[in-house]
Amino acid sequence: MASKIETTAFDSADFLNSTEDVVAYLDAYLEDGSPEEIRAALDTVARSRGISDIAKATGMSRAGLYKALGESGNPSFETVRMILSALGLRFAVEQKMPEMEEA
Repeated sequence: MASKIETTAFDSADFLNSTEDVVAYLDAYLEDGSPEEIRAALDTVARSRGISDIAKATGMSRAGLYKALGESGNPSFETVRMILSALGLRFAVEQKMPEMEEA
């Protein structure tokens, strides 16, 4: 009789152990992710850092944060900004592709 293989669900939040990990993770989604993918990435990051801690730092309730970042959530720009700030991050704008200098 073959033995059962036990598996666990993969959760990216388990692997976001440093600020550098979080920045790289979010940057990858911000580069070409859909709004839904970006929302889900923010949810993953918030869970990796602790929903209660992020909620407290943003002044939101845990339920409000879960709602904003849940599958049917649509967080406002201000909510996203507050979450990033709670994570010690900020939005930045950079040029997509440097312009070629004229000779």
